[in-house]
Amino acid sequence: MLFSRFSGLGKQMIKYLTKGPLTFSPKTGNVHASCNYFSCTSKPHSFSTTTAHEERNNQAVEEISVIFVDNDREKHVMVPVGMSILEAAHEHDIELEGACEGSCACSTCHVIVRDMEYYNKLEDPTDEENDMLDLAFGLTETSRLGCQVIATPELDGICLELPAATRNFAVDKHARAT
Repeated sequence: MLFSRFSGLGKQMIKYLTKGPLTFSPKTGNVHASCNYFSCTSKPHSFSTTTAHEERNNQAVEEISVIFVDNDREKHVMVPVGMSILEAAHEHDIELEGACEGSCACSTCHVIVRDMEYYNKLEDPTDEENDMLDLAFGLTETSRLGCQVIATPELDGICLELPAATRNFAVDKHARAT
């Protein structure tokens, strides 16, 4: 019964997104066509299940060259402008963990910018990023979180070193408890 209610809600949500506004009645669990519980706009909404990068595959995409250095081995990759370094590393099978999936809640995507000139081209780290960097293994003056570094044309040719180790406190804490 619960599943059929959710299924009906999904159908009505799709109807809303293509035609007009709706509201949800918490008491009955039914969706009604009026403006009350959800915000109401007269503009049609469009949603996509593809990422911005996937949508750009059909068009000419500006890309930059990024060099990842791991254990003195270099890997040159092309990264679309607007993509995070963490996403780029995952797309190119580079071992950059990203335990929090890019939400700036860990330090496992810690990278070291090898050239101060490129480091100075980056936006300043936020307080949240600095807090996470304080927990990173092998912190340097040019350390950043890969999830917070976004590819821009100015960063073309940037060289990023992967630290020898990472600290994943969720895993480490669990390991010590056993």
